[in-house]
Amino acid sequence: MSEALSGEEYRMLVEKAPILIWRANLTMACDYFNETWLDFTGRTLEQEVGNGWAEGVHPDDFEKCLKIYTEHFARRATFEMMYRLRRRDGAYRWIFDRGTPYSDAGGDFMGFIGSCVDVTERIEAQEALAKANEAEVNRLRGLLPICAYCKKIRNDKNYWEQIEIYISNHTDALFSHGICPECSTKHFPEYAKGTHKS
Repeated sequence: MSEALSGEEYRMLVEKAPILIWRANLTMACDYFNETWLDFTGRTLEQEVGNGWAEGVHPDDFEKCLKIYTEHFARRATFEMMYRLRRRDGAYRWIFDRGTPYSDAGGDFMGFIGSCVDVTERIEAQEALAKANEAEVNRLRGLLPICAYCKKIRNDKNYWEQIEIYISNHTDALFSHGICPECSTKHFPEYAKGTHKS
């Protein structure tokens, strides 16, 4: 059985945790940020406490962020939200923030504790994938000029290509040739009827 952490060990665990941690009191004002948060923002605890932390939230995200925070605080309900927070170098990073109510030993509501992680890489990867998918759809969208007789397609350089070549050049599709039952009956009736003799 492991030993309980001492007060100093617990404090170091919270301060050095690889996540940004905050705490808000009964007035909804924040009264604590761990070292990881302060290192991320490049600001002092004095600058962040109260509502100072909100100065780092991206202007486009502030209203939504504030609405979620105040509504859930009033209901004493756990919340999750994403917003952009200014890093110490001035770059805005996407933050996933989860806040949860906490109580004292007697069960009295004391405020909220929150933990945040930087999810910028994940957001950027999702956006890149969405753009790639959209580009793929756009590449295949629209009318294709196709010959009514030989079924060749006229490409964007005004050359006529076999449909297999055109699709291979514009998608990741691969082709495996065969003969459908209708064409088999039409072009090879002796095989379709089973009368062919080897």
